[in-house]
Amino acid sequence: MPATHFEQFLAEAVTHDREPGSGLKRDELYGLYTSWCLLHQVEPQLPEALWAALKRHGIAPDDNGLSMTGPAAADYIVASAPDLI
Repeated sequence: MPATHFEQFLAEAVTHDREPGSGLKRDELYGLYTSWCLLHQVEPQLPEALWAALKRHGIAPDDNGLSMTGPAAADYIVASAPDLI
């Protein structure tokens, strides 16, 4: 998948507003990514492809300082806690 696929995900679904050492865990990042893919009708790539794309953009998957944002964040949160509906 072209880098633009992951760049679009980063632009639409995450924000850099946390300090390094905090942020999303790998499972949260991948869950957010799969929610984003679902909303955009894009086939999700394997987690390893996401980690590699993050690293190409200077983002460490385990120490990222990222927060969720946008429609994919809402979809992920609702999907993660279906009892809230």
